[in-house]
Amino acid sequence: MNQFEDMRTFVRIVEAGSISKAAEQLSMVKSAVSRRLTELEKRLGVTLLTRTTRTQKLTESGQSYYQQCIRIIDDVAEIESGIRDKNCALAGRIKIAAPLSFGLSHLGQALRKFNEINPDVFFDIDFNDRQVDLVEEGFDLAIRIAHLNDSSLMARRLTSIRLILCASPVYLAKYGEPKTPEELKKGHVKLHYQSAKEHWEFRSPEGREINIKVPAIVTANNGDYLCQAAIEGQGLLFSPDFICYKAIRAGQLKLLMCDYIDNQIVNAYAVYPQNRHLSQRVRSLIDFLAQYFGDVPYWHVNPTHIK
Repeated sequence: MNQFEDMRTFVRIVEAGSISKAAEQLSMVKSAVSRRLTELEKRLGVTLLTRTTRTQKLTESGQSYYQQCIRIIDDVAEIESGIRDKNCALAGRIKIAAPLSFGLSHLGQALRKFNEINPDVFFDIDFNDRQVDLVEEGFDLAIRIAHLNDSSLMARRLTSIRLILCASPVYLAKYGEPKTPEELKKGHVKLHYQSAKEHWEFRSPEGREINIKVPAIVTANNGDYLCQAAIEGQGLLFSPDFICYKAIRAGQLKLLMCDYIDNQIVNAYAVYPQNRHLSQRVRSLIDFLAQYFGDVPYWHVNPTHIK
């Protein structure tokens, strides 16, 4: 039994939920499937599945091996399809990690557009603001909005994201509209991201750096929630533009102190392990996303165009 067939058998055992069901699906006797699993574990020197008479559960090593097997099997299928038909459609699974707010509001619709062109590609998506370990957890790629510092990853810039300061007309009527960072010290309150710095950073038109700490009235780990709180007048919001651009265009939120923060830009990247083969479907998706979002994304808000 070659290693590739061992992988396929193992994947079938995991996905079928038991050795018996896997044997039925593979048209094999149960003892033969069980023996292959035992020999595979012996060759690898680890336990892949903990088994009782009624249940089976992947071990940590088993979970990692399962994710790698899926990727290899999909890649082989893609290669064979490409040999059979150079013009064949892309097919297979892509496992993606993406930030929650960006993923739900923007990545989701981009993936639906990609699926209209490539209906045989299917996505396994983890919408989560944590920074996943791509290799350990078996992701093909992740979307990250940050200044990257992980040299073990390859990255492709997809688009730019601006940080903006905004508040609702209700809030500004109550607290007054700050024109400079120093005026934020005069009784203003903020809606705070849990992972953000305590101090807000500004730069004057003359280039002077200004750090201001504004008291937080609400702290949360989700930008959409904080945006809604800002619309309701609860506080000032320092936020990526992709979260609150609709509220700004609708007049529910007003941009503030643009002259002091117009240089605050971060990029959205597609990142993937540098030592991993990148399948054609993943490369095509990254190219599509870069073109879909573009250098000036549709959520960009221009202060001169806001009424």
